Parts: sequence; structure tokens; C-alpha cells
Amino acid sequence: QMQLVESGGGLVQAGGSLRLSCAASGRAFSSYTMGWFRQTPGKEREFVAAISWVGEITFYAEFVRGRFTISRDNAKNMVYLQMNSLNPEDTAVYSCAAGQAYNGPYNQRDYDYWGQGTQVTVSS
Repeated sequence: QMQLVESGGGLVQAGGSLRLSCAASGRAFSSYTMGWFRQTPGKEREFVAAISWVGEITFYAEFVRGRFTISRDNAKNMVYLQMNSLNPEDTAVYSCAAGQAYNGPYNQRDYDYWGQGTQVTVSS
């Protein structure tokens, strides 16, 4: 089993920045692809970003490319999402996930473990 706990969400004005953190415990963190997804009420959860188990390959949804950066520290069992130039459309609950992602990092079904999520609210 793996436990994931997100932190760093909050309220920020449009144009501002937040850094989300995800702390992992349990199974071998460094062997998992780590992803960030987000969800708003009434919408399906959507892919935001992912990083390979060694951290050498990153993936981004088109709507965050150039604004968000995903990183990981395998020595600390942590994954981060630096979010810059936030806009109100980024308002959502952000969750981190861990999985083998054999079919690619974009589909939530390829992730085995999920955190509870952290709320990000961007005001205009």
C-alpha cells in the first residue's frame, strides 16, 4: 500500500503562484510514476501533469504547459507541482496519484493510489 497526502492548496489571486506538495509513504515510491489530476464539481477528473519514476520525463496537459512544473524528490518521497500564472479556470481540487502507468500517464485508471486532494481557489 501507499499513502499520499497533499498540501499547499489555498486561495490565490489571478496571476499568482502556489506550490503543491505530495508526501508518499509505504511502498517503494521511486518505482512509481507520479501524477497530478484536478477535479471541479460536475466535471470529470482531468490530467494535469505526471513525472516518470526517475524524474527524467515529464508530461503536461496542454492547458498548463509553460505555467506548471512537476518535480519529485525520491530521497524524500515527495512530488511537487509548482503552479504559476494561475487563473480562475485553475480552481479545482488537486490530487496526486501513483501508478505504474504502463499505458501512459494520462488516464486516471492507470493509477493505483490517490491522495485526498487539496483545494486550489483562484480569484479574479
